[in-house]
Amino acid sequence: MMKVDFFEFVFLWLRLQNLKMPAHQKKIAKWLSKIWHREGSRQALLMAFRNSGKSTVVGLFCAWVLYVRPDCRILVMAADHALAKKMVRNVKRIIEQHPLTGKLKPGRLDQWASDQFTVNRDLELRDPSMLAKGLGANITGLRADLIICDDVEVPKNCDSPLKRLDMREKLNELDYILTPDGMQLYIGTPHTFYTIYQTEPDAAKTETEPFLRGFDKLEIPILDAAGNSAWPERFSVEKIADIRLRSGENKFLSQMLLKPVNITDSVLNPGRLRPYDGEISVAYSGGREILKIGGRRMLSASCWWDPAFGAGKGDNSVIACVFSDEEGKFWLHDLEYLKPGEDGEENIAGRQCEMVVDFLVRNALPSVRVEVNGIGRFLPGILRQTLNRRRYGAAVLEMYSSRSKENRILEAFEVVLAAQALHVHKKIWSTPFIEEMREWQIGGAAHDDALDAVAGCLSSEPIRIGAGAGFENKAGWQGGAVQFAAEADFNL
Repeated sequence: MMKVDFFEFVFLWLRLQNLKMPAHQKKIAKWLSKIWHREGSRQALLMAFRNSGKSTVVGLFCAWVLYVRPDCRILVMAADHALAKKMVRNVKRIIEQHPLTGKLKPGRLDQWASDQFTVNRDLELRDPSMLAKGLGANITGLRADLIICDDVEVPKNCDSPLKRLDMREKLNELDYILTPDGMQLYIGTPHTFYTIYQTEPDAAKTETEPFLRGFDKLEIPILDAAGNSAWPERFSVEKIADIRLRSGENKFLSQMLLKPVNITDSVLNPGRLRPYDGEISVAYSGGREILKIGGRRMLSASCWWDPAFGAGKGDNSVIACVFSDEEGKFWLHDLEYLKPGEDGEENIAGRQCEMVVDFLVRNALPSVRVEVNGIGRFLPGILRQTLNRRRYGAAVLEMYSSRSKENRILEAFEVVLAAQALHVHKKIWSTPFIEEMREWQIGGAAHDDALDAVAGCLSSEPIRIGAGAGFENKAGWQGGAVQFAAEADFNL
């Protein structure tokens, strides 16, 4: 008996349910059928707006696959077992009610469970026809011809780099489960800027390697490029606007427009930063130094060093500098994560002090504040010795922080970001600083070392220190008093 294709299979089901198929679901059905019949690699990613019915169409697809190939083994993987079971129950219901699949239901109840079932088939296989598993469950020894990854990325498993790494490692195990000619399908919406639902490289992300590189992708946002609704019968433009207002901008962008942003509204939104690519230039006018960035004159600068000796474990050692211009705008021009060299543990302090001086020289900085809580207590003395030896005239100011880091960061950034008064050099966008901003939440546990250093700069009063006498390298561009000798050969 000739089997019907997937589109006809769906049409019969919808007619039985007295339903009509919207245009975007037809698009999904045709796309799934095309992927299934393709020879060679069959890896696909389906992204569609929330409540689009994508899981319903995929459930019908699974039932159709068992209809045309009863010996097929399907594994459903979701963020938790309950969500995976929901897909299995949906497929069971379709098999029970669809006019073409009645003969698939087994006679034995033990083969028709809530989280797995086995249809009537000719082959004697160890694995069930369809099986539900939560992410992280033991899947060793399983084999599958079709793997459905249904909403494996959720807010609770992607809100930190370590959690995202753990999720990727667990999903990589599926490569050992899928048969050589099998098909793998991911379904979901992004819940983080560093989403796994990425098929092409993105230089703006530190996690640059796309997890689903090379996958065929079908993406259906609620609004098209012209602002028209993808499902006008259910989601009018007015209703979409209401959803946007009630859900918040970030959640709407993520779940309805499929943009990779944080699902939780970020307190420190990098979208409020103003990128620039100008460089420092120092000129002389009237016997005084004038420092400009991209042609704009700077009047003051603050530099903050938050030291640590973790060498990648725990806190990071970070130094940052912020300039301010004549209009009161701030310019985060340089930021560096200081890593000790290979000279051994006993030389970490000296090595980092050398790197701090390099940082001061290249940015023509007149001073540096050193946070001396904890290990930083003895560093100012070593840094002053290094500055003297390198003959660079810059002041070293010792800073004690008695307030919580969370409050310091929030108070320093809140107003500046709200006014969009913080410019950030383009080279800093490729550092972990931007990721720290996106991940930072009040009461959270993500890294915030660079945020703390920049917050220290922003909260510091502008320093105007004259050039150090007797030093070859001077930092006097900030407008300190200039001394001059006047002739006094007159008589009173």
